[in-house]
Amino acid sequence: MTGFEHVSVLPEETIESLNIDPDGIYVDGTAGGGGHSAMIAERLSEKGRLIAIDQDGEAVEAASKRLGKYGGRATVIRENYRNIKNILDDLGIREVNGIILDIGVSSHQLDDAGRGFSYMKDGPLDMRMDRSSSVTAADIVNDYAEEELIRIIREYGEERYATAIVRKIASVRAEERIETTARLAGIISDAVPAKAKRTGGNPSMRTFQALRIEVNHELDALQDSLDTMIDLLASHGRLSVISFHSLEDRIVKENFRRNENPCICPPSFPVCVCGRKSKGRCVKKKAITASEEELKSNPRSHSAKLRTFEKL
Repeated sequence: MTGFEHVSVLPEETIESLNIDPDGIYVDGTAGGGGHSAMIAERLSEKGRLIAIDQDGEAVEAASKRLGKYGGRATVIRENYRNIKNILDDLGIREVNGIILDIGVSSHQLDDAGRGFSYMKDGPLDMRMDRSSSVTAADIVNDYAEEELIRIIREYGEERYATAIVRKIASVRAEERIETTARLAGIISDAVPAKAKRTGGNPSMRTFQALRIEVNHELDALQDSLDTMIDLLASHGRLSVISFHSLEDRIVKENFRRNENPCICPPSFPVCVCGRKSKGRCVKKKAITASEEELKSNPRSHSAKLRTFEKL
């Protein structure tokens, strides 16, 4: 395994958003190389505790090394954050003071051609964050029905040329299996109009994003987990989520708004009769984005958005 190098985005803003209690219990649901986790652990007393979770075995190994100096204050677990309730139950933890999620692919995963996440480097068409999972990006590209593949690329990649791309994929896979990132990137380039390639950035970006989301069920995991995470927070506990594209941010924003104001009564009703009570508040109405200084030092931060919810 090569070194798990990853620069955490919005580091100071994320830690500040948690309003850390030194004696509290915190969860990093996407530990990666342990950047945010280490910043949390550094602020905890001997009574405090950090649970660092990641589904990527290489990330778990790297985080374990980085957090080892904190001893019993830090526990690293290989799991998907969507199982956070079971993870905490197994640890005998009923509630926590804060949770963070840094959604999406890490710079290490992008930089390692063997993981198959990058359209800039040739490698196997894999894209699994959890390498014990059975379905790879190659399986999706070669085996999914055309209409389903169009839906995935259009919805998850917001790709306007999804149909043309899939039609080209279908013609190629009828003759040979598409196995590498470079082969797929070439097919996409052939399918996208020349004008779009001149003005719209790398033509593979949106399709690769869509495939990665499908392989790892990223939007489902996020959608299914947020309510549970809010329920696990202690009073005044906070959930902070960093997203990197509009689909993720929309899920987070809508969930936080619904948990802040869950009433479904018609606006004409003088009082609420639905009985749905607010669970807390959005700490800031607008997402926090990277500073000019961070944008210069870490290009990955340019699309990052941080939103925080505080439990009542």
